[in-house]
Amino acid sequence: MHRRAARSALVLSVAATLAVAGCGSKSTDNGSSGGGTGGSSSGLSIVPQVLLDASGAQVASADVTDAADPAGSGNASCQGVSIAMAGALTGANAALGQNILNGAKLALDKHNKNNPNCQVTIKQFDTEGDPQKATQVAPNIVSDQSIIGLLGPAFSGETKATGPVFNQAGLPFLTASATNPTLTQNGWTTFFRGLGNDNSQGSVVAKYLTGTLGAKKVCVIQDDSDYGVGLAKVVTENLGAGADAACSASVKTGQKDFSAAVSQIKAQNPDAIWYSGYYAEAAPFVTQLREGGVTALFSSGDGTNDPEFVKQAGESAKDAILTCPCIPAPSALADQYEALSGQAPGVYSVEGYDLTTIMLAAIDSGVKDRAGLLGFVRNYDGQGVGKRYQWNAQGELSNALIQIYKVN
Repeated sequence: MHRRAARSALVLSVAATLAVAGCGSKSTDNGSSGGGTGGSSSGLSIVPQVLLDASGAQVASADVTDAADPAGSGNASCQGVSIAMAGALTGANAALGQNILNGAKLALDKHNKNNPNCQVTIKQFDTEGDPQKATQVAPNIVSDQSIIGLLGPAFSGETKATGPVFNQAGLPFLTASATNPTLTQNGWTTFFRGLGNDNSQGSVVAKYLTGTLGAKKVCVIQDDSDYGVGLAKVVTENLGAGADAACSASVKTGQKDFSAAVSQIKAQNPDAIWYSGYYAEAAPFVTQLREGGVTALFSSGDGTNDPEFVKQAGESAKDAILTCPCIPAPSALADQYEALSGQAPGVYSVEGYDLTTIMLAAIDSGVKDRAGLLGFVRNYDGQGVGKRYQWNAQGELSNALIQIYKVN
């Protein structure tokens, strides 16, 4: 009875907390705009709710009017320079890489249309999100001297595997999505992270679940990726006594049968579940949880925060809480993005757009090589679409914001 009452209180807490939303959703079904991250045939969408700072305090969302414009002045002159994008463009989690690429393409489209004497190209390298495959394409990227900057890699595991190659080649690599905290502890001097890391996301998640939502007992589930393991560690540490070791579990990327984890979780009757991993596994996992009679709040991070999660999980995704150290696209940018790519912006789309804009600004300023781009990024301090970009000596942003979303 006590656990049932606690869960009922948690549901009421979620409803009350999310009532402050006021942000619209972005649905791939009806094309309505407002800054969310997509919908599905079930009619559900991932809707932005509240924006939090690294301490967990709510931050007012505001329309940015001074964001850097990739179109530039229109007077830029360049020849033979390009940037690259590396990430999962095919495979189980390809939507995450495509979100970044489409954001980059929008920035490039604006730039090239306005600068006839400076036509910058983006060269695409598909890693499928696999560290081993990423190491195979990395030499092709660094050997192409026309490439002076890299957007990516997208995932933490592939970034860890290829970072030494890019760093040794002096190639600036700006990730829109790799969040494992240890990436900036490798001594790389050419790596820049365009969003908060898992330390900031994990600590805010823990405070939100146990504080704002009132969860007393949380099961932490992780996949075996560098991202999943790293984020789960931070969340567990910050949950403290709220993390129930009796229902913590590990799953594998590519896994389809989660019956053992479902039984383990059901036996412990938690208030909430935190899943650290990607949507390819999160979707069947939450589906099997609901089919198994587990009604606890399902929550997960940026690796799950994609319309594909809702599409694949259907009604089982309803009421899921998703987080991301990324910014949803405002309405005007979302409309431009959809007009160009034919789909709604998703998680990391804005970061892909902003980081590409920064590299284009460098090129427009006269930068022609990797060393010039590196110096430009190191000293950069400018407003993007929702956050300010300025990096410390380790390549971390000077400020980190966490967006809370709900599937409804």
